Amino acid sequence: MNTISVIGLGYIGLPTATVLASRKKRVVGVDVSREVVDTINRGDIHIVEPELDILVQAAVGSGHLRAVLSPEPADVFLITVPTPLAFGHRPDLSYVESAVKSIASVLTKGNLVILESTSPVGTTEKLAGWLADARPDLSFPQQRGEASDIRIAYCPERVLPGRIVHEIVANDRVIGGMTARCSQAAIELYKLFVHGECIATDVRTAEMCKLAENSFRDTNIAFANELSMICDQQGINVWELIKLANRHPRVNILQPGCGVGGHCIAIDPWFIVDGAPDLAKLIRTARNVNDAKPDWVIGKVRRAVEDLVSSGMDIKDVRIACLGLAFKPDIDDVRESPALEIARLLATRHEGTIAVIEPNLCLSEMAAEQWMIPMELDEAISWANILVLLVDHDEFRRIKPVLGKGQKLIDTRGIWTETK
Repeated sequence: MNTISVIGLGYIGLPTATVLASRKKRVVGVDVSREVVDTINRGDIHIVEPELDILVQAAVGSGHLRAVLSPEPADVFLITVPTPLAFGHRPDLSYVESAVKSIASVLTKGNLVILESTSPVGTTEKLAGWLADARPDLSFPQQRGEASDIRIAYCPERVLPGRIVHEIVANDRVIGGMTARCSQAAIELYKLFVHGECIATDVRTAEMCKLAENSFRDTNIAFANELSMICDQQGINVWELIKLANRHPRVNILQPGCGVGGHCIAIDPWFIVDGAPDLAKLIRTARNVNDAKPDWVIGKVRRAVEDLVSSGMDIKDVRIACLGLAFKPDIDDVRESPALEIARLLATRHEGTIAVIEPNLCLSEMAAEQWMIPMELDEAISWANILVLLVDHDEFRRIKPVLGKGQKLIDTRGIWTETK
């Protein structure tokens, strides 16, 4: 395993490539974006992740990491490309298929191919089929056969944005090979840098494991989000209620928010639903609850606007500040972000001015977001008639604003809401 190729240099691929390079392995990162490739080859990064900038600079400087636009021969190929949703919440495997077909021509006997992209059950078997079609001169593993020229396995990442570099190394890994030999070959690779336990299973169980983990989390968040809407209707402070309920030794209700975002929890449960639509009733319902929460928040804002208008304000004079755009606290990632969705929808529906405060993003560089009016936190607190706190960034937690007369607060995270 002297040369390792990482296909896709995003939030998972780049940290993985960098950690492998730090182990003195020759790593070739592949990405379709010329900008990403050039940025990495300068020793810079195109994403925000603690520690990653220093590690990339060192890996590129030592010659152990370089980025290219097209795959080259290697001993191991790690596929870490996106698996988004298509229309109707259907899995879109086009990025995986494209990545697989791009490496087919450079495969040689003895290579190991690992899919890390979160995928529906059966995707790794499709991967083997795509490669077999492209390279009839090589043999590929089947579930009941051991001998093959190419070894194939599935190993999902399980990391937390903001702690990716640490968790790639520290967390346990579930590794599903298409055969026992495939699993063992993949374990040997991950033991180069993983301090956690590497646990072998079959490929379908490994695929379902990642989906089950995120569906479990999504379901628990849905309970908290649904509870928050019920409490709001019945005049109950949900934050105090959760604090009291969690004093029960076997209860641990999560904190509600404005929805669920990110490339995992907001996406992965739909892969289970797509594979078992008649059986995944609870998982589907949880997804629907969380997907509906942004509209519920917008309804709260609309009613606050109506209250101000009924008190004599012109609707065009009502100023709204949206605090936070990332999908979770203290990161720059806006993938599937309900906070960003809420801010966008308010900008299209509200006749007055919308300002946004996001300390982890350079809003002026988000050229496509023409509606954005960036603002500093202190200015927004004194400027806005309605403050909509969407993400509990540390910068927001550190203050406790005093609202002026007639000023309204919609706190979806409970950090500025009084509890007993």
